[in-house]
Amino acid sequence: MARRDSIMYKPRDARGAFRRLLSFMGPFRWLIALVAALCVVSNLLSLWGPNLAGSAINEAAAGAGRVNFDRVAYYALRMLLCYAASSLLTIAIHALMMNVSRRVARQLRGAVFEKLMRLPVGFFDRNQAGDVISRVSYDVDVITTCMATDVTSILTSLVTVIGSVVMMVSISLPLSAVVLFSVPAAVLYTSRMRKITQPRFVRRSKCYGVMNGFVEEMLSGHKTIQSYAYEDQAERRFDKINTDAAEAYYEADRYGVTIGPTMGAINNITLSLIALLGSVLYMHGWIGLGSISSFVLYSRKFSGPINEIANIINELFSALAASERVFALLDEREEQSDMENAAELTDVRGDVRLDHVAFGYDEARTIIHDLCMHAEAGKLVAIVGPTGAGKTTIINLLMRFYDVDKGAVFVDEHDVRDCTRRSVRGAYAMVLQDTWVFRGTIFENIAYGRPGATMEEVVAAAKAAHIHPFIMRLPEGYQTVISEDGGNISKGQKQLLTIARAMLYDARMLILDEATSNVDTSTERAIQAAMRELMRDKTCFVIAHRLSTIQHADLILVLNQGDVVEQGTHESLMREKGFYWKLYRSQFE
Repeated sequence: MARRDSIMYKPRDARGAFRRLLSFMGPFRWLIALVAALCVVSNLLSLWGPNLAGSAINEAAAGAGRVNFDRVAYYALRMLLCYAASSLLTIAIHALMMNVSRRVARQLRGAVFEKLMRLPVGFFDRNQAGDVISRVSYDVDVITTCMATDVTSILTSLVTVIGSVVMMVSISLPLSAVVLFSVPAAVLYTSRMRKITQPRFVRRSKCYGVMNGFVEEMLSGHKTIQSYAYEDQAERRFDKINTDAAEAYYEADRYGVTIGPTMGAINNITLSLIALLGSVLYMHGWIGLGSISSFVLYSRKFSGPINEIANIINELFSALAASERVFALLDEREEQSDMENAAELTDVRGDVRLDHVAFGYDEARTIIHDLCMHAEAGKLVAIVGPTGAGKTTIINLLMRFYDVDKGAVFVDEHDVRDCTRRSVRGAYAMVLQDTWVFRGTIFENIAYGRPGATMEEVVAAAKAAHIHPFIMRLPEGYQTVISEDGGNISKGQKQLLTIARAMLYDARMLILDEATSNVDTSTERAIQAAMRELMRDKTCFVIAHRLSTIQHADLILVLNQGDVVEQGTHESLMREKGFYWKLYRSQFE
């Protein structure tokens, strides 16, 4: 089990992830340099303390009648001041590093979100939303928490270790040799544990991503779960995923928790040897009692940071694993860049042509085989066909969410690949069956595509979409705030809002994918009439399953298995008694 996990979740490039993480800290190098300087000063003050303690002990050990209590008090006061100043500087160091980590977190999350905005639609088709959210939130939190606390601890520990070694050597070389003898054992042990634990931290991050994805999926489909009485099955599925995550957490930590105690045992053995050798040296008069006391304190200062590093090494490995996941997302292939000198699609008439188009989402399966289609400017084109015929795929190609494998898509005789994606997509307004609204006012949701729209324009669009009466019945009208994903309005009302949004958007072409599936028949007919009036002289593509709603279309394209098998008006297709006629009859028999 452990061997399989270590192979399956082997880190790809932990060092590269660490170097890239340092690059995000680059803009704050002066703050980090200040932190490093303060660490040196703070630790030098702290390291001076044992020396002063040894001097005080030497004064106190002078013998009865010869003790100079003023000198003892003098050393004790200086020691107190050193430790107090060191503590204040440590507080300042942590405050500065928390500020740096906060700013790096903001920068890192900003980079991740900007990356998400540039990724193709295919990325979101392949990846669970919960796993992506886990990288933006959980993984970035792990990284920045490590920066705020662990990086400071490591800087402090390095200064303490180096300073302690210098002070120990200056006191006694034989005793220093005993302490330094433990270093190779500690290095070898931690190096071995790093190879064992880091793959498990990678697995833990992956398991948490899977769990977050499942929870997000279950929450978004909560009504469906209850309506099908699927609660018990969902709980069982979550129990398995949760168990895997818990086991991954345990696998990562069960080795990691041994690091601190093992390092503590090594240091305690070293301390015993110091006591034994120090006693021998003291009895022979080669070292004073105060010097032994100072050396013991320095040895504890030397071992303390090593123990601390051993304890935080788990967090470092976890942060590296999280970094790999975040940078793997940042390394995802972005949407292919526009061609050099790509043209802006302007003054669009709306003449659309697909010329011998072939396309598949993966190489193993071609969905569209040899599709030819011509939608004249200003015409209403309906696309019909059975499930899986390729209707939504055509929309993806029109919007350049994907590029064709063969053939070409033309708008006004311009190959869309020669135009910028932004201008091609900006030429369309779209209303999908899966409506999307965001947390904000109704006015902001309708004006989403037209940030500068006036209230009069928004109201006109709402009236045309037959949602204005409903809005006016709300306590705050157009300033009513819609909750996240429109939870406080019905699905049909959300669809009417998205239709109003599309009507307001100034585009020459319109795509409707079952856009009226959640409204009643009378409202649907009224909206169809209003749309035809508002979309006059604009090219409209309508995907419809209810064939009764597209009888007035100027052109009906009948798809089957990725090919246009018939095309024409409703009347002409019905006279042919072909595939469309069978589809139409099947909906009424």
